[in-house]
Amino acid sequence: MQIAGKKILILGGWGLVGSAISHELMKFAPSALIISSLRKHEAEEAVSELQKEYSSSPTKFTARWGNIFAREEWKDIDWSNVIDNPHNRKEFIGDIFNDLDESILKRMFLYNLITEFNPDIIIDCINTATGIAYLDIYSTTAKALAQMKEGNADVDIMEKIIASTYIPQLIRHVQVMQKAMLDAKVQMYFKVGTAGTGGMGFNIPYTHSEERPSRVLMSKTAVAGAQTLLLFILARTPNGPLIKEIKPTAAIAWKKIAFEEVKRRGKPIELVDMKLENALNIQGDIVFNDFENIEEKNEHFKSVFIDTGENGTFSRAEFETISSLGQMEIVTPEEIATYLIHEIRAGNTGHDVINALDAATLGPTYRGGLLRSSALEKLVKLENKTNTESIAFELLGPPRLSKLLFEANIIKKISGSMHKFLATDSAEISKKAEEVIKDNDILRSQMLSVGLVVLLSDGKKYLRGKEVKIPVHKAEELLPLTLENINKWCYEGWIDLRASNFDDWKRIIKIIMEQSKSLPADDTSSRYTYTLDYWDNFETFNEGKIVAWIFENEDKGWRFKR
Repeated sequence: MQIAGKKILILGGWGLVGSAISHELMKFAPSALIISSLRKHEAEEAVSELQKEYSSSPTKFTARWGNIFAREEWKDIDWSNVIDNPHNRKEFIGDIFNDLDESILKRMFLYNLITEFNPDIIIDCINTATGIAYLDIYSTTAKALAQMKEGNADVDIMEKIIASTYIPQLIRHVQVMQKAMLDAKVQMYFKVGTAGTGGMGFNIPYTHSEERPSRVLMSKTAVAGAQTLLLFILARTPNGPLIKEIKPTAAIAWKKIAFEEVKRRGKPIELVDMKLENALNIQGDIVFNDFENIEEKNEHFKSVFIDTGENGTFSRAEFETISSLGQMEIVTPEEIATYLIHEIRAGNTGHDVINALDAATLGPTYRGGLLRSSALEKLVKLENKTNTESIAFELLGPPRLSKLLFEANIIKKISGSMHKFLATDSAEISKKAEEVIKDNDILRSQMLSVGLVVLLSDGKKYLRGKEVKIPVHKAEELLPLTLENINKWCYEGWIDLRASNFDDWKRIIKIIMEQSKSLPADDTSSRYTYTLDYWDNFETFNEGKIVAWIFENEDKGWRFKR
């Protein structure tokens, strides 16, 4: 992809890697760089430096800031303050766990950031795994366990546990990202990921005082891996942006070397002291919030340090340890930037993790395709031998699959072929479909037993079993049977015997037939799939074939990569 003239959004653009990428991009004359960072001063500082260094460039630099995992209204608030507020905490849990709708989407800062600028390329340098995994569900759960042991666990602590769960937050983040990229027509998304351990294994000796290996650190690795696989399937989603990821497996260094205040979580470390004559006795308990005999120095910790950006600020001795041969070692941000830009420009560095997964994963095989035909033949023979129809068990999901297969089976029973189905009035089909349901006890029982609901032909009565798959039962005990809800549930999984539904089936069958008839009759090559031969010249009504076509063409659920 050409970089010249492109609008590029860099998430985490103030950081170590983001900064190096910005400078590398400027070699190729992008039209605009939008630098996003967590804090206002970071984004503005990054833009100011770029404007100063590239003052003669026509590239437009823009600063944006805020927490990309939060609502617009919370983007500049310290996250602990959001979670400690009971109202905001409940709202946040709803944002993560409720179905993603327009109202949730439009209030997310990330969605608004992307759709405000409609960038051609997004480069994501934010350490997503750290941001999510370091919410630390373990310490929150430990507090809850202590409360439960005393028999007084409260709602607040349980809500904080829910608000700290990693995977639902990651999934919602990627969902919002995908929706925003589709709406903004983003052409490429490039992630600078992490392995979580600087390339080391379970024996990594660096933790934040947790057990070894640190579960919090392993959580970071797990979230990073989960994000990579979500990006892997995002790359297999048609009509979306190109997806790439570089995953450094070493400590990234460095941004600057200086003698300044040492900061932790963005704030200077306050110096304290305790004189030897005030030493505490080893007796009783150690009380964590006991500040007796501790003196405030009223000054900040200053020292020589190396700033490695998102990975932290290290002393000379710490850096010497962590970067030693056999430890994390280091990779420079400029190398990452060079590889990333080369990949954007259609080069092949061998470091794109998504491409590597594509190459290493095992897809469909010739043998599998060959034996599929044999398996289908055996299934049909056994159906005939046992006088059984094998339609749907609702073990695979979604309920819409089972609904469509059963409806197609009913149509097959009534019409026998696509031709005859189109020639029969929908009202008559509806009437006969209800007769099939009435007379075929086995079919009816199977439908209801696997959790499907059957809406009868008049649209005023329905049949159900003990389990109901649609609507999905969450916390509600009941839902209103409005026409809007019924139509929604019929699409999602109710077997719909109304004439209007069979009108829609006819629309689909007409499209299938027109599509096949439009293909050259004398073309016997491998170019076309849905030929007249594939559909048996429309003299049959094959449930599996038709529903597969619906999932591919109507529901846009086709396999992008083979």
